[in-house]
Amino acid sequence: MYAIIETGGKQYKVQEGDVLFIEKLSVEDGEDITFNRVLAVSGDNGLVVGTPLLSGATVTAKAEKHGKGHKVVVYKYKPKKNYHVKQGHRQPYTKVTIGKIQA
Repeated sequence: MYAIIETGGKQYKVQEGDVLFIEKLSVEDGEDITFNRVLAVSGDNGLVVGTPLLSGATVTAKAEKHGKGHKVVVYKYKPKKNYHVKQGHRQPYTKVTIGKIQA
């Protein structure tokens, strides 16, 4: 059984026991999260797709930890104009373990 959820402007295909690194959520470590924006669920009855969301379907998960991703270097340069800008960025994330899918 799997589900397709939406969080942080992205869509994820999840199964029970999966570990995801998603956009940072404002929850404490070890706290349970419920994702209500479920787009589709596949199970014994086949694939059920919402229009655009499934009503009554939820995915429960547990927040493991928060962190930052790898550094991405942004370098801007214009030739012959003496213009150089170097900037780094580390995207914050929340590590989540998927618990139960209810459809």
